[in-house]
Amino acid sequence: MVDVYFDDIIKVDRLDPDGKKFDKVSRIEAQSEEYDMHLQLDVNTEVYPICAGEKFRMALAPTLNMDGSAVTTYVSKDAPKSLADKFEYVMHGLLYKMSEDESGPSVKVTVYMSFGGLQLMLKGDPSHMGKFKLDQRLFLLMLKV
Repeated sequence: MVDVYFDDIIKVDRLDPDGKKFDKVSRIEAQSEEYDMHLQLDVNTEVYPICAGEKFRMALAPTLNMDGSAVTTYVSKDAPKSLADKFEYVMHGLLYKMSEDESGPSVKVTVYMSFGGLQLMLKGDPSHMGKFKLDQRLFLLMLKV
């Protein structure tokens, strides 16, 4: 069974808060519903258009294989069912930085991931971040709801 590290419904608050920097990419600023996590995510909007106010399901998992085994080869169309079959947009990347912020009323952990240059910043309660590790390879999966 696949061990999903994060799975929540995300509501897009706004697009490109610092202005549009690239033609085909937008940075979304959003909030998760169940875990109350704040995130910023770069999305190739030419491939996967997204607008402010929309909601999507986002998951982070170490593998796409349903049996939990590592992905070791390119996934072909004839491959057995995978976690990716349940989503519309999938990226593979690296968790390259983790930090802890104790300045506010509660401790927050922030993780930073890069998906071939597209960035994710996920910030929230440390209890929801326990499975994340530095230099870990992860899949980000999205599905509009």
